[in-house]
Amino acid sequence: MKNSVLALFCVAALTACKKNETTVTDTSTDSMDMAYPVDSVTVDTAMVAGSMQMNEQDRTFANDAAKGSMMEVMLGNMAAGKATNAKVKALADMMVRDHTAAGDELKSWATGAGFTLPAAVDDNQKKQHDDLQAKSGAEFDRSYADMMVQHHTQSIEKFKQQISGGSDASLKSFAEKTLPTLERHLQESKAAMDAVK
Repeated sequence: MKNSVLALFCVAALTACKKNETTVTDTSTDSMDMAYPVDSVTVDTAMVAGSMQMNEQDRTFANDAAKGSMMEVMLGNMAAGKATNAKVKALADMMVRDHTAAGDELKSWATGAGFTLPAAVDDNQKKQHDDLQAKSGAEFDRSYADMMVQHHTQSIEKFKQQISGGSDASLKSFAEKTLPTLERHLQESKAAMDAVK
């Protein structure tokens, strides 16, 4: 019985000591004892500074480029399975590969800039996807190739606008780096369209 009482007394004493330690730590006002590591504060400040450098052109471009890459990957995956023409299948494979890489690079930029990209395509893009999905054979091949020509013509214009009118240096660099790939996609899309006329 004596041992039980002694053990309980020791546990109570240790608990009381631990409570005092917690109290001392919790009431500390020294900035060095803050719960946030210095690196996190620095990164957050950099993200806020990066976001403040963005203009409306940057935000619109980033959103459009993210949705565009998602769309081309979705359509490319569909075409890789449904296309009957070898040139169209090769185009689809190229779209998936290149737009996946571009999308990943854009996500990396967004993380560093503290910018939230859209997680899905918009309603108009979803409708285009569904309309294409309903087609098959040569009609599918023609529609997919034509859609790639239209999409890349529009994308090239948006990327050129970002290069000339954007304010975020990293985003402008992304546009400059990606533009030649889009121009190559447009050429290949036109060649695929010629192959399925």
